[in-house]
Amino acid sequence: AVIAEFIATLLFLYVTVMTVIGYKSQTDPTLYPDQCAGVGVLGIAWAFGGMIFILVYCTAGISGGHINPAVTFGLFLARKVTLVRAVMYMVAQCLGAICGVALVKSFQSSYYTRYGGGANGLTHGYSIGTGVAAEIIGTFVLVYTVFSATDPKRSARDSHVPVLAPLPIGFAVFIVHLATIPITGTGINPARSLGAA
Repeated sequence: AVIAEFIATLLFLYVTVMTVIGYKSQTDPTLYPDQCAGVGVLGIAWAFGGMIFILVYCTAGISGGHINPAVTFGLFLARKVTLVRAVMYMVAQCLGAICGVALVKSFQSSYYTRYGGGANGLTHGYSIGTGVAAEIIGTFVLVYTVFSATDPKRSARDSHVPVLAPLPIGFAVFIVHLATIPITGTGINPARSLGAA
């Protein structure tokens, strides 16, 4: 389970940070005159949401598919995972994130350095309080969705409504990214922020 969390977070950071850096390079006015090139903010949000959907789907049966220390911590507080498992997951997630970004740096070293490694940062014009509030609310939306999508009582009660749990979780990540990329670049995942930083 710990290996699954490590690999999933590694793949998550590799694909998403590569997408962010690719977008920044394709819209760099010093390199390309077309400012409409690249995937745009919508494409970045899809990369994050889509990867979470894929990786939760792949790892849910092995580790629960947390891929995020905030999710692991929330599930620990709800007594759905033990303290030892929670700590091991969080360490694996953070190490996986660092390794995933290290792969990006090794493949795209010049772009990685030029565009800040895909690290989160507060956009000019927003206060620190606004950034923190956006991250708290965005993280809440994600963790709330995880709890709702994986609630066994809900599954039993709403058995006539088939729910593929990774889908709403991926969409939550997608929607939160659309809302908060312009403010903080969207963290909502401490491992993602740590790895890129």
